[in-house]
Amino acid sequence: MLTFTTLASGSGGNAALVSCGDTHLLLDAGISAKQITAGLAALGVAPRDLTAILITHEHSDHVSGLRVLSKRAAPIYATGPTCRCLYDRNTGSEAADLLRVMEAGTGVQLGGLWVQSFPTPHDAAGSVGYILSGEGGRIVLATDLGYITPAVKTAVQDCGLLICEANHDEDWVRSGPYPYYLKQRILGDRGHLSNEAGAELAWTAVEGGARTVVLAHLSHENNTPARAHEVVRGVLERRGAAVGRDVALEVAPRSEKSRRYTV
Repeated sequence: MLTFTTLASGSGGNAALVSCGDTHLLLDAGISAKQITAGLAALGVAPRDLTAILITHEHSDHVSGLRVLSKRAAPIYATGPTCRCLYDRNTGSEAADLLRVMEAGTGVQLGGLWVQSFPTPHDAAGSVGYILSGEGGRIVLATDLGYITPAVKTAVQDCGLLICEANHDEDWVRSGPYPYYLKQRILGDRGHLSNEAGAELAWTAVEGGARTVVLAHLSHENNTPARAHEVVRGVLERRGAAVGRDVALEVAPRSEKSRRYTV
């Protein structure tokens, strides 16, 4: 059985668990090791049970708990540029022998799961998303990207579950209190997907067979779960996919564990 659970998802920190039998992969470690350990415990998993940790990129909301967590000796997979950033910033240097380079577009078998990465356009050294396949199921994590590239479109085809970025409402960003440079970063091609752009990615996945979409990485200042759900639902239903019948559409909690999804 292939399952997915977010431990936290938002601008304040990100971590999730994918499990397939005895294989347990942590996706990002952007909350404290204490929070991660508690979230894993609620799922019946201890840090020592982790098969590996997969890092999408080096920003603090994806790696802040990694230094402490890495003392539990799970191998850490990331692109070469991300590994170098982790080492240089001393996030991963204490566990340098645990770092495993997996470049964008390559894959590896980790226990009962095949893991394939794909490049994402983000203002990070080597940002990627992940495709995780096992027992006939396929999960795609696609967050932290400024726009939808052909590689991203290809990645979300034939997945059963898409974890899709819906970071912000564009009008809220433009009219909000953020300084100009930060607004430009968020709205730029190496920033984050808006609700509308996330809806387009969700539709691509649903058109390709996805039956569950989880909206993730919502900004605390520039979005709400209700707003993200409303916008994405509107796009899906205008395109002919009935939410609740053809596809399940949910929003990942920002600072607590989601329900466990089975694919």
